Amino acid sequence: MSDMASDIANQTETRQNVLDLSKDELREAVAALGVPERQVRMRASQVWHWVYFRGIRDFSEMSNVARDVRAKLADHFYIGRPEVATEQISEDGTRKWLVRFADGKQAETVFIPEEDRGTLCVSSQVGCTLTCKFCHTGTQRLVRNLTAGEIIGQIMIARDSLGEWPSPPDGRLLSNIVMMGMGEPLYNFENVKKALKTVMDAEGISLSKRRITLSTSGVVPLMERCGEELGVNLAVSLHAVNDETRTAIMPINNKYPLAELLTACRNYPGATNARRITFEYLMLKGVNDSLDDAKELVRLLKEYDIPAKVNLIPFNKWPGAIYESSEWDDIRAFSDYVFAAGISAPIRMPRGRDIMAACGQLKSASEKLRKSQMLAQEAESTSTATA
Repeated sequence: MSDMASDIANQTETRQNVLDLSKDELREAVAALGVPERQVRMRASQVWHWVYFRGIRDFSEMSNVARDVRAKLADHFYIGRPEVATEQISEDGTRKWLVRFADGKQAETVFIPEEDRGTLCVSSQVGCTLTCKFCHTGTQRLVRNLTAGEIIGQIMIARDSLGEWPSPPDGRLLSNIVMMGMGEPLYNFENVKKALKTVMDAEGISLSKRRITLSTSGVVPLMERCGEELGVNLAVSLHAVNDETRTAIMPINNKYPLAELLTACRNYPGATNARRITFEYLMLKGVNDSLDDAKELVRLLKEYDIPAKVNLIPFNKWPGAIYESSEWDDIRAFSDYVFAAGISAPIRMPRGRDIMAACGQLKSASEKLRKSQMLAQEAESTSTATA
C-alpha cells in the first residue's frame, strides 16, 4: 500500500469522510461540534460550498469559517478522495483512472470527451454480483459496495484531473454522469442515491438530473424507486429480444424476464418522448444481430408502448471473451431497420478501446496492476534475501 493510501486508511480509523455525509448529516455533525445553533446552517453551508463547489481538500483552506470550527472539523473529519493508482489517456482522448480506496480495493472510472459533452462513467461496486457473459467486469466476483463518499470521490478526482474547481464560466468539460461503470447500481441503491443527491445539489456540484443516467441490467423492483426518488435518466441493458437468448448471456433474466422488465420500463416515472428510456444493445455476432432480431425489438417496444432510444454497441473484445462483434454491414442493417420504424437507433462508436476503457471492458487494468505489483514484490523479496 502506498504512503497516501496508508495515510487515508489511518484517517478512517478515527475520523469520518465528509464525502459520506448528506447535507442534513453535515448540519448535524456541525451542531455536534458545539457550534451555536444560530450558526449551524451557515457553517454547514460554508463547508459544503468549499468541498463541492471549490473542491478543496483541507479544512484549513476554508477562509471564511472560524478558526476554532476548522480545528474541530479537522479533529473529527477529513475530506477523502480515493487514491489515483493509474491514469491512462486513450488516443481518442478518453481517460481511465484506476482508483484505490482506503482498504486497498480498486475500481475504474472513465471520462469520455465529445464535442457537445463530457461524460464520466462511474463505478458503484468493486466487482459485480452479476455474471453477464459479455462483460469483463462480470468475470470478477463482487467484493463490496462502494460508499456514497467513494462514489462521489470518483467525480472529485475526475474534476481534479480536468482542472474544474470551481466550475469554469465557459462551460464544464465534465457535463454528464452515467452510473455505468463497474457493478450494478441498483444493487447499491441507497449509496448511489445518497451520492447522486449530493451531485445534484444546487449549492455544490450542481449537475441537473437530466444530465445523469443510471444504467441497470434490469433489477425490476428498484427501477420505480429510482424514478421516483432520483428522477434521473434510465438506461437498460437489454442485449436480446427473447428470454432464451437473454438468459444465456444475462443470468439476471431468470429472475426478471423480459415481460417484467419491459413493463417496468413502460411504467418508469417520468418516461416520455422527451425523456426516453435508453436501451443498450450489444451487437454480438450470430447471437442477437439478425434482421429478425431487429424486427422483434421494434415489435416489443411498440407493444409495450415505451418511449425509447436504442444504442447499438459493437462488442468490445477482452481477454478470454467468447463473443465477437457483429459485422459492420449487419450492425448498419439492424440500425437502419429500427430507424425506419420510427425508433432512434444510433451506432455508438467504441471509445477508449486501446486502454481497455470501452463498454464492457472494465476490470483488466486493475488485474494487471495487481499482477505487476506482485511481481515487483517478489523481485524485491528475492533481491533482499540474496543481498
